[in-house]
Parts: sequence; C-alpha cells; structure tokens
Amino acid sequence: MRGRRLAVVVVGAALAATAMAAPAAASQQPRAAQQAHHLFSAAAASFIGATTVQQKVDRLSAAAASLPRLAKAYNTPTLWNQGLTGAGATVATLVSYGDADIKAVMDAYDQSHGLPPADISVITPAGAVPGCTDSGVDTATCQGWGGETDLDVAMFHTMAPAAKIVIIATPIAETQGFTGLPEMMAAVDYVARHKLADVISMSFGTAEDTFPALNSVKTLDPAFERASRAGITLVASSGDFGATNPVLVGDGTFPYRVASWPASDPNVTSLGGTVLSLDANGNRTAPDALWPRSGGGVSKTYARPSWQKSVVGGKFRSFPDITMEGTSGTSESAPLFAGVLALAVQANGGHSLGQINPALYGKLGPKAAKSGIVDVTSGDNSFGVVTGYTAAAGFDTVSGWGTLDAAKFVPALVKAIR
Repeated sequence: MRGRRLAVVVVGAALAATAMAAPAAASQQPRAAQQAHHLFSAAAASFIGATTVQQKVDRLSAAAASLPRLAKAYNTPTLWNQGLTGAGATVATLVSYGDADIKAVMDAYDQSHGLPPADISVITPAGAVPGCTDSGVDTATCQGWGGETDLDVAMFHTMAPAAKIVIIATPIAETQGFTGLPEMMAAVDYVARHKLADVISMSFGTAEDTFPALNSVKTLDPAFERASRAGITLVASSGDFGATNPVLVGDGTFPYRVASWPASDPNVTSLGGTVLSLDANGNRTAPDALWPRSGGGVSKTYARPSWQKSVVGGKFRSFPDITMEGTSGTSESAPLFAGVLALAVQANGGHSLGQINPALYGKLGPKAAKSGIVDVTSGDNSFGVVTGYTAAAGFDTVSGWGTLDAAKFVPALVKAIR
C-alpha cells in the first residue's frame, strides 16, 4: 500500500487580509466571552486525556464503532461500484487546533478497517497552531478538538475513500459567542480565495443568543457568502442540545428555544442527527428515528430564505435541512453528509456543487422517492424544560426533509444543480 501523504502548510500572513476586516478578534471580546467553553460531543470528549497515537486510535475505534457499517446503510458501495469514490473531490473540516497525529491515527484506523490510504493536508491560514501542552492552551479543550478532527476525517474517508481531505486548523479555540469565529472566517476566506476545497464541514456551533445582539452574528456572513460564490458547499451540524443550546458562560442551557449558528445560517446546509437500527452487516432493521438531542428549530436572526418558502410557514429560517446518523452527536452527521457530497462532486465531473439548498428544497425534497430522500417520521428534540419539535411525515422543522439513500441522492443532486 502506498504511504499516506500529509502536507502541512502554515500561512499566518493570510490572516492579515481577512481578519483585519473581521468583526472582532477573539482578544477584543468581552471578558465574559473569554470565560466560555466549548462543549464537545461525547465522542470527541472521549479523546481528552489521549496523548499517544495508540490511545487516539483506540478511542476513535470505540467512538466510531458503527462507522464501517454506515457506508452500507447509506448505500454508498453502489456508487463505489460505479467508480464514484470521491476521486478528484476535496472535502475539508474547519476545526480549532486539529490533531498533529492525524496521519498516524488514520494510518492505523484505515489498516484496521480495510480502507485505502487517504490524501490528507493540513493548512493553518489564521496562524500557526499551538500544541496541546503549550503555554496558554487549555489542554483538555485542545485534545477534544483533536478528537473532533480525527472523527471528522474518519467520517469523510469512510463515505468517500478516494476524496482528498483538508484540515483547516485555527489557533484560537472556538467556544461560545464570537470567540474563535473571526479566525475561522478568515480561514474560510483563504480556502475560498485559493480554491482549496469543494466542501467545508463544520462540527461546531454556538447559540444565536450568545452574541452581543442577534444581528451581530451576520457580521461573520461575508466569508460564507464569498465561499458560496466560489462554489464551495458549506455543511454544519445542527447541535446536540435539542431545541436549546448552552449558555455563554458557566454550565447549563437556555430555558427556552434557541437556534445554533452556523446551522441556522442560510448559506449553510444544516445536518441533524438520527438513530439507525442496523444489523451486524449494516442492513436496516427499522426506519430511522430522530436522535433525541438533535439540534433543530427556527432562527431568530435569519429571515426565511426564498428556497424555503414552500415548506415553512413562519418568517424565519428553519433548520436542519436533512439528517444522517448522529448518535455520536450531529458533529457526526455533518462530515458524513460532506463525504456524500464528495461523491456528488466526482459525479459532477469534478466540479464543485456550490449552495445546494435551492436544489434540495426546489427539486429533491418534493420528489423524495425518486431523489433518494427517506422520510424521518418519529422522535422529537425536547431537552430539559424546553419543549422541542416533532418529526412528522414530509418536511418538518426538526428533521428537515429526512435522511438519504446515497445511491439515488447523489445522481439526483447532480441533475438538480445542473
């Protein structure tokens, strides 16, 4: 087997052109925001304390134990047999810190699961990334982000084994509110300018209500808008706290419905989570149900986009748009879908797909049976004292259009965007 190529590119100067114009650098945020912390999914949090490659491999295998079966569950081998493996497509994950051991971790993981070597690159366009034990770095947070990175890469590679993978690592930990987000948006701008990815997956989020004002989050949107214009498809997890979200500082969640950003952003395709019932071979034994903690609801910030007017009766953007396996958190759902999109990029002749929501709502959803959309009709996302939303037949607020059969969805998506 050929060796995996791991390229590391440090482009600290790239920050100057974008971060200077960003709404506010992390160091300029109110003191309260500096005390906020990132809440990882249980899967990513399981990597905290893992310092050796073997420990990371063991925790990846434990956290993603069902992952090898998901390829069959979503019918991707049918596409592989047609030559669609993601070749020529590039999918990226946007994370804080990344994982310096990603090459060795994925080498071992792939060998254990019969996957081919992956082409992994790491870029740091917002500045050099510190180590987890460097001064000023919260070690546990850094290790959690390392786990998120490993999980995202494993999800991409399982669904699209020949796709190129880019890790976009930033030097400031994203927490709640603005902290870390200006650096992430600068990185998105860099990727868009240099055409480094077809899809960017984001396994993080913060409540719209954690920003100084609801509309202030829109100051981050220009980077997403430029990425969309550059043909990049943006995918984000819908959150892991049902219809609410963590508060800015301290523990606990808001006692009312709260939307998660960037999932609520109309520039983004938002992924909710489901629970799959599979046998040992990856065959479904029951219809998918909503994962009870799957984020979803209605934005207080973004008006209902034109492409959503046929399905949502309110004045604001509803999310998620579609769902995939999320029992390890919706930070699992987003990279799984990004992997499916990599297959679609190859099917589209290697051309990026751009913003897919108009096609999803205008053509694919209304013709669900023909386009590979599989309805999710059971479950709700109530959390704590907050009453959530209920999955139902057809489009609904908490599962979007439902889940998918990749073998039908990929060709239908390519036809729809053309």
